[in-house]
Amino acid sequence: MPLFLDEHDLHGPADLDELARAHQRDLFVQGRHGVTFQRYWVDEAAGKVFCLVEAPNAEAVARAHAEANGSPGDRIHAVTEGA
Repeated sequence: MPLFLDEHDLHGPADLDELARAHQRDLFVQGRHGVTFQRYWVDEAAGKVFCLVEAPNAEAVARAHAEANGSPGDRIHAVTEGA
């Protein structure tokens, strides 16, 4: 299945506890959208979050995030895993 890396601009400092709860909400809805949220990373200083997602397409990633957390994210990139 294709891989996507999405980016969320928090427009302020990252709250790690809230981000963990947001990820749990993503996991809760992922099956309804045919996606699998793999991992996420936080750039606390820049206020950005990056999520690695297996999905059939970028639109499915956006729909899952929007249902789980009210926002589809700012950018979604199709990526290929390197060695």
